[in-house]
Amino acid sequence: MTDVESPAYMDGHGLLRGRTAVVTAAAGAGIGGATARRFLEEGARVLISDTHTRRLKEYEAELAGEFGAPSVAAQPCDVTDETQVRALFDEALQVHGGLDIVVNNAGLGGTAALVDMTDDEWSRVLDVTLNGTFRCTRAALRAFRERRPGGRGGVIVNNASVVGWRAQAGQAHYAAAKAGVMALTRCAALEAAEYGVRVNAVSPSLAMHPHLVKVTTPELLAELTAREAFGRYAEPWEVANVIVFLASGYSSYMTGEVVAVSSRHA
Repeated sequence: MTDVESPAYMDGHGLLRGRTAVVTAAAGAGIGGATARRFLEEGARVLISDTHTRRLKEYEAELAGEFGAPSVAAQPCDVTDETQVRALFDEALQVHGGLDIVVNNAGLGGTAALVDMTDDEWSRVLDVTLNGTFRCTRAALRAFRERRPGGRGGVIVNNASVVGWRAQAGQAHYAAAKAGVMALTRCAALEAAEYGVRVNAVSPSLAMHPHLVKVTTPELLAELTAREAFGRYAEPWEVANVIVFLASGYSSYMTGEVVAVSSRHA
């Protein structure tokens, strides 16, 4: 295995100029926070959401200081609550006057052997990761459908995982949820095509951030990193770059696809 340093950060190129996006689970850390930042760098207006209200407001203030307050808004949202999901999409329409892109990043993991897993552990992961993606996808599709004809379609990008394809001990609930996100993506893409909406997903292997490091043992991190051909985990912004591609016109003929963002070889 070859150890490779992280590449240089990419500058924006205006790929999302004039677009409005909603990004869930985007309170400053991980793929959601990185995606919100990359979208702003590409010229989009962004509404970020999360269940962590304090971190959400702090990140909103940070982004507003860098990109200007009119470009950024925040709305707390628990994706397991249909009322809060509806409020999130209503806020996008009211604050930014429209909706073009939705990134369903909210998910919940955990480690538990299937033989000892409780119903609550199973249901909680499925409700956040799969059902939450369903609720937000449904809300987005309703918003996109209402502006047809005459609208310019829309884009949904879901966050799946390579464990939806590959088995990993202790991850039965998370793997099942992410495999469900992949299937949901494909089915939603077929239904949404008639009103000009594209639905795709990214499937990262190992993207680390400070909050995830806190709940990952050094032994597990070493094991997962050893499976990556580059000998390192992905930076969250590297996954966000692929989300930018899927949200932009450069992927205009792609829908129903699940794109692996991974160097995993085992």
